[in-house]
Amino acid sequence: MSDAKIRLYVDQPLGPGQAVRLSSDQTHYLTGVMRLTVGAAVLLFNGKDGEWHATLAEVAKRGAVAVCEAETRPQTLPPDLWLIFAPIKKARTDFIVEKAVELGVRRILPVQTRHTNSERIRQDRLQAHAVEAAEQCRATYVPEVVDLQPLDRLLSAWPETRALYWCDEDAIGHPTEVSGAPGPAAILIGPEGGFSADEGAKLRTMPQVHPLSLGPRILRADTAAVAAITLWQARHGDWR
Repeated sequence: MSDAKIRLYVDQPLGPGQAVRLSSDQTHYLTGVMRLTVGAAVLLFNGKDGEWHATLAEVAKRGAVAVCEAETRPQTLPPDLWLIFAPIKKARTDFIVEKAVELGVRRILPVQTRHTNSERIRQDRLQAHAVEAAEQCRATYVPEVVDLQPLDRLLSAWPETRALYWCDEDAIGHPTEVSGAPGPAAILIGPEGGFSADEGAKLRTMPQVHPLSLGPRILRADTAAVAAITLWQARHGDWR
């Protein structure tokens, strides 16, 4: 079954003998771009039933049909880690979502802060970007990308049992580490202009918050996201 090179995310059940109708875009990619025909092998996953080796059984304009034959990877979840970040320029926001999926987070939450440059996002586009990243990195789970919400609203309902690692520029020169016991956690990355004074004051009052230094230099938001996830994964995640 090593002949299957292409992975596709589908929003349908997967299992032995299950027939899956692919979308018109997926069909065009398989037949028009990759030149696959009936009998070709593909890999399918839906975020719930693992990864499955499937064979193209039908090719039509309205959508190809692939039939599942055998499970190739069991369903796994990334660690219970959320990434919270303030959207930046489009390409760099895309980068953050892509790398968060590759590095292993369970949920992605864009937030509006005082100094956020982007006042809106296309949640559906970012979710599609997360799907593409999962297809490429052989993940069997696709993190949910939540719609943009104010940081104040998110913090006001913050779960008592979820640690929040706040990447704080004011912590530079005061080394900290990803401490505490493994468990539900989140990483908070600020906007290009940093957090406002009142946002910082709010965060410092929350017992769930752990200020985190990312070294002696101020990192760009996309670099900070990768660095912080890496630190957490090395200490508490599924890299160990």
